[in-house]
Amino acid sequence: MATPLIVSEVFKSFIMHLRDGIELPVVNDVNFSVASGECVVLGGPSGIGKSSILKMLYGNYAVDAGQILVAHQDRIVDIASADPRTVLDVRRRTLGYVSQFLRTVPRVSALDVVAEPLVARGVSALEARDTAASLLSQLNLPKELWGLPPATFSGGEQQRVNIARGFITDHTILLLDEPTASLDARNRRVVVEMIAEKKRKGVALLGIFHDEEVREAVANRIVDVSQFSPRKAAA
Repeated sequence: MATPLIVSEVFKSFIMHLRDGIELPVVNDVNFSVASGECVVLGGPSGIGKSSILKMLYGNYAVDAGQILVAHQDRIVDIASADPRTVLDVRRRTLGYVSQFLRTVPRVSALDVVAEPLVARGVSALEARDTAASLLSQLNLPKELWGLPPATFSGGEQQRVNIARGFITDHTILLLDEPTASLDARNRRVVVEMIAEKKRKGVALLGIFHDEEVREAVANRIVDVSQFSPRKAAA
């Protein structure tokens, strides 16, 4: 599908239960789409709702109203109204996500953490580990760390494991939440090239990048999330 991700008329608010049920609007009337082979960047100041939009697209946050349409296998799925089993299937096969933080698993090696998404899709453990090793090499993670649990790593080392895990599959849509935030200049350049390679393969990417140099290098378009701010609507 030429446009595998369409966000239409999405509204989101939070209920502050510890403050007498006050409703806190987050975003109003969010509308945009992402085409195959392009990287769309969510722009705007901190706290405007960029990460909340990514979390809604991935199904981590419920949506008050609107549609999040994803081209999944041979059908269109609305993440906003899909049941949990369908959301999990979309994540497994179609919609990838690279967050700012790696959820480490005790006693599981970095190599196996990266390989796990391929193993979960039926790839042999040997092939998955070979692919994981290639990505970790590309991201300059020292080989002596591959057999160790990432919980012992520095922030930048953990993020490289996180990126390798997110990029290892052939998901047709990939969400990126500040993937280069903890990286040095050398590895930021590696990630920029990895994003370019995904674009060449026709992947639709949607990301948040506070690093201006990275943002300019990867963005085909920038969607200013300020236009969806409830504060603007109330002004």
